[in-house]
Amino acid sequence: MKRSVTVLGATGSVGGATVDLLLRHADRFEVEAVAGGSDARALAEVAVRLKARRAVIADETQGEALARALELTGVRSAAGARAMTEAASIPVDWTMAAISGAAGLAPTVAAVRRGGAVALATKECLVCAGQAFMAEVARAGATLLPVDSEHNALMQALGGQSVAEVETMTLTASGGPFRDWSAERIAAARPEDALRHPTWTMGAKITIDSATLMNKGLELIEAHHLFAIDPTRLDVVVHPQSVIHGLVAFKDGAVTAGLASPDMRVPIAHTLGFPDRLSTPAARLDFAAIGRLTFEAPDMGRFPALGLARAALAAGGAAPTVLNAANEVAVALFLARRIGFMDVPRIVEETLEIAAGRPFGAPGTVEAALALDAEARRLAAERLPEAHFRAH
Repeated sequence: MKRSVTVLGATGSVGGATVDLLLRHADRFEVEAVAGGSDARALAEVAVRLKARRAVIADETQGEALARALELTGVRSAAGARAMTEAASIPVDWTMAAISGAAGLAPTVAAVRRGGAVALATKECLVCAGQAFMAEVARAGATLLPVDSEHNALMQALGGQSVAEVETMTLTASGGPFRDWSAERIAAARPEDALRHPTWTMGAKITIDSATLMNKGLELIEAHHLFAIDPTRLDVVVHPQSVIHGLVAFKDGAVTAGLASPDMRVPIAHTLGFPDRLSTPAARLDFAAIGRLTFEAPDMGRFPALGLARAALAAGGAAPTVLNAANEVAVALFLARRIGFMDVPRIVEETLEIAAGRPFGAPGTVEAALALDAEARRLAAERLPEAHFRAH
């Protein structure tokens, strides 16, 4: 019997890898719905290739274009935030939640609330609304499967053992495109420089986060909620080869690690077939050819974003939500060439400082998290006139 699936964020990088796997294993899955952001043509192509029953686009202005593209195909279409949430609410066995940004929170929660397995690739669910989101998972009895290569590696390295047996969990970072750059050179970096990731092919926002190392900070917050582990037992190490994705050190001194080639189809396949394994075309590791694996501590001086995320995680309360919102605003401004690269952590830091003086508490519901997110974005946007640098 085929498993029913929905793909939220079907036109992004994670969505594309998911589509590839679904096509390779078409005999095992049937697609209920696919959803995307604003590219009507790409979404229509995905819907037809997967023989999906419906396609939903978040951008209401593209609703007519999507409907035209799907004429005579038999695929139903809809547009807008409400339609996205409705599509996510359709009962299926497995949902890929890969809508980036806080926009992915509402549809992902809708998928969680109807139960089943949810493959989580949307960081903001746990960073923006960690406590509230995990409470929704518990209430619905949903199965949450991490898609990020690091968290998926940790899940596999944990091997079903209790986190009580764990001494530390370590996330690896490639170091991004600026790992060997001087502080002065990093400060002058342009968007095109930051988008040249040495290992992974990802969307623009997450690629910039990798360049600032904010991505690794957000992943620490995610790991805290996913594994219910104290922040003091989480660590980060820079590993340029991106072969080891996560390490689990147990209290007896043993260490297990999750290794794979840097191909998102590996962790996606793990969640898609779970608890079984699916074949993938990912390159197999050849350790003799690799030769050696190296590690180094992250440089918090050149990459202050990681320190800001660690501090927000330690502070708890509203801090992680504010951190995420301010970072999204700052990254968008950098990509638009309105601020410089080091203005990204500056804006985040200033927003956190302002928010710390406000009566904000940890959001107890997803709705409260979204309201706090909106307020934090407003505070972050107000930091723009004080930017010290304008990119040209």
